[in-house]
Amino acid sequence: MSLDEASRLHYMDEVLPARAAEHAMHVSAQVDGYRRALHPLSPPPMGSGRNREELADLLPEPSALVPAAVLIGLVPRPAGWQVMLTLRTDDLRHHAGQVSFPGGRIEAYDADPVAAALREAREEIGLPAQQAEPLGYLDPFDTITGFHVYPVVACVATDFTPKLDPREVADVFEVPLDYLMDASNIREVEREYAGKTRRYYEYAFEHQRIWGATAAMLVNLRERLEAVR
Repeated sequence: MSLDEASRLHYMDEVLPARAAEHAMHVSAQVDGYRRALHPLSPPPMGSGRNREELADLLPEPSALVPAAVLIGLVPRPAGWQVMLTLRTDDLRHHAGQVSFPGGRIEAYDADPVAAALREAREEIGLPAQQAEPLGYLDPFDTITGFHVYPVVACVATDFTPKLDPREVADVFEVPLDYLMDASNIREVEREYAGKTRRYYEYAFEHQRIWGATAAMLVNLRERLEAVR
């Protein structure tokens, strides 16, 4: 408000566009780095889940696992990159009330895991495909519920406004990527399950507990990003 007219026009016509262009170049460079850290989009990564050995006594043969995909959305906010997560409703068959990523089983009509992840994100949180740029895959992950999961990492537009499916999703929230990259925020927990000591990862962010498969995928994201730094 204290600027004179000439200074205001200079600020609007030159300073702000220059800042926006600089931010866009910075984001583009970071996105390129993320791509280098991930498995390429085609073909999907082959082989067993990265945790297969840990759950070998609980899982069926790999061929019996149901293929699934999740979308790990990275949002380039001005204050830093954020990771988009969902809180599941309390009455779901799997992962009720837990923090998760949009996702589900790969259907016969899905072209590939990327298509499945984008479809599930559209159905669960209203994310249009044009507002999500797939970057690559994390390592596949097997779950004790019988799924072989392909985690798809995508850059999500900052102007995306969630539209939740209330049957599946209670909330969408974001966690700073820097928080997830900080090893001091990762807790490794031991628990007795099915006659054996199991280990799993856990994050505590504000009032949310992020654990199990979701936390393991976030740790995998951290490891892959650290490897290219």
